[in-house]
Amino acid sequence: MRALVGDRLRLVVKVLGSLIADEVGHTARERGRSRRDGRSPAEAEKASAGDAQRRARAVRHALESLGPFYVKLGQILSTRPDMVPQSMIAEFQNLHDQVDVQPFSTFEPVLERDLGADWKLRFDDIDTERPLGAASLAQVYRVTLPGGRPAVVKIQRPAIREAVQADMALLRRAARIVARVAPRFNEVIDVEAMLGSIFDAMEPELDFTGEAHNMEEARETVRDFRTLAVPEVLSATPRVLVQSMAPGMSVRHLDRSSFSDSERTGIGKDLLRFMYRGYFVHRTFHADPHAGNVFALPGGQATLIDWGMVGRLDKRTSLQLLPLLMALAQNDGHGLARAWADMGKLTAWANLPAFAADMAALVPKIANASLDELNFGVSLTTVLEKATKRGIGSAPAISLLGKSFANLEGSVRCLAPELSLAEIFKGEVRGIVLSLLGEFISMEQLARTAMDLMVTASTSPEQLRGLLADTANRRFALQIHQPRTPPSMGGDRRPPYGGLLALGAMAVLLDHRRRSR
Repeated sequence: MRALVGDRLRLVVKVLGSLIADEVGHTARERGRSRRDGRSPAEAEKASAGDAQRRARAVRHALESLGPFYVKLGQILSTRPDMVPQSMIAEFQNLHDQVDVQPFSTFEPVLERDLGADWKLRFDDIDTERPLGAASLAQVYRVTLPGGRPAVVKIQRPAIREAVQADMALLRRAARIVARVAPRFNEVIDVEAMLGSIFDAMEPELDFTGEAHNMEEARETVRDFRTLAVPEVLSATPRVLVQSMAPGMSVRHLDRSSFSDSERTGIGKDLLRFMYRGYFVHRTFHADPHAGNVFALPGGQATLIDWGMVGRLDKRTSLQLLPLLMALAQNDGHGLARAWADMGKLTAWANLPAFAADMAALVPKIANASLDELNFGVSLTTVLEKATKRGIGSAPAISLLGKSFANLEGSVRCLAPELSLAEIFKGEVRGIVLSLLGEFISMEQLARTAMDLMVTASTSPEQLRGLLADTANRRFALQIHQPRTPPSMGGDRRPPYGGLLALGAMAVLLDHRRRSR
């Protein structure tokens, strides 16, 4: 692995060196031309804008040449205006994971290694002339199974897993260097934590048994949505995945007029509901639901494909995300600012009132807008940009959530641009809250609460003795710390619930001691 990391590092240095050399040469030529031609300020400004676009295009091509990990990274950076300039964002949104098609013979050793020397007996026919898709990680081919059933086989490119793992190791080192040399930047944007969430989501793309597991989970949860489906896994090995064929075509290329209005809006609403459930109830979500990964057929269901990149949220992050979207649905800019701050972290220079004012100006513009009137992904990046500017660190999971939500929005817009994200969310909140309440009163949660109370009861006498000793020495000080929103942000000025519980526990203990005496 160390040798491979060194090879990847040399490739990255070579690509960066080429970019720098091109930039230096272009700058020298432009300066000479400017002196010779005597440009006006307007011409100079136009030339500067052209240079920014040319530079962004060169960086995009460089990321594509470095492989799938850097493509994914660029796609995520396209939602982070707090990290890259606007000219880069516009170009990074054009990043694609398409590469030159390799001949089928390149993949035959992979099939033989994972399926055995008799792998050809598994298929009645395989279209080796033209793959259905060619990406940096794999190529996909149409096959016919024994009995005539159509299916697809996804085959991983040879040695691609090792290359991506080397890139991950390289980026981890780079993130640590950033933390050392730019601590102020790293405090508001935790690069290593952000990359960690991306790495975790990409793991199943490197082992198709993980992707197959994701698909089986999704097939269970999608049953509640009449218009949606997930392909069936027929067989899976680390490098070969055989699955059922998704009918229809991607929503990016379909003709909306071939669907009835009820079909279009029904699929669009179910896509949003399915993803909302993933964020808040199941805490597992498709991290790459772009229009090329949603197939639809008039009169049939829409099929979500490519489950290699899946995000997972812990309970706390998911619960913090819910009031954030509720504040947006209720046109509450200050509430959104509070929720965002609670979900992330505050730096020493954070300016919460200014961030609240930013959100109070932004939220009314997007609260009830339809997809046809608004690009919600752009609005999310605006929140990120404002938060960073005001010294508020966003949660590491936001990068993957932002990518997922922006891609989902684009897919739904292809089908039903008249839908409003906020309106669909309002209709789904009741079911989400009921599911969360059911989880809260489950036996597992009740057992955990009972254990917490038992631990508190077992440690309280020692804490009480220390408290009484401090009181006797006239050094009584009760300090209860719990992260909460300051009053300047409209936060609650009452003591937090943790403080009330502590005071109540001490009162019970004091009363018990008095009675025993």
